[in-house]
Amino acid sequence: MTYVIAQPCVDLKDKACIDECPVDCIYEGPRKMYIHPDECVDCGACEPVCPVEAIFYEDALPTEWAGYAVADREIFVPLGSPAGAASHGVFAEDHPTVEMEPVREPG
Repeated sequence: MTYVIAQPCVDLKDKACIDECPVDCIYEGPRKMYIHPDECVDCGACEPVCPVEAIFYEDALPTEWAGYAVADREIFVPLGSPAGAASHGVFAEDHPTVEMEPVREPG
């Protein structure tokens, strides 16, 4: 099991979670942040700093956002495990689950 970043992060990307992650496993997409399931050490440091409560332990992910656990796994299939988000940069595109979400305007 791992932590998952769900729908409330879409179009917000506060990034406070990045500063708290001790293993640099939170990667950035154009509209959402993603936790690499193989690099996450399940410390939970990211969860309490998320201002919109978008981060869940996978077993506690609300049913309506189950697709985000799949998204956080599948986005890394072509990438593998680069062992750190800082050197990776922003994904060129988001997972289809995120791309299907209506765009939320800031504010």
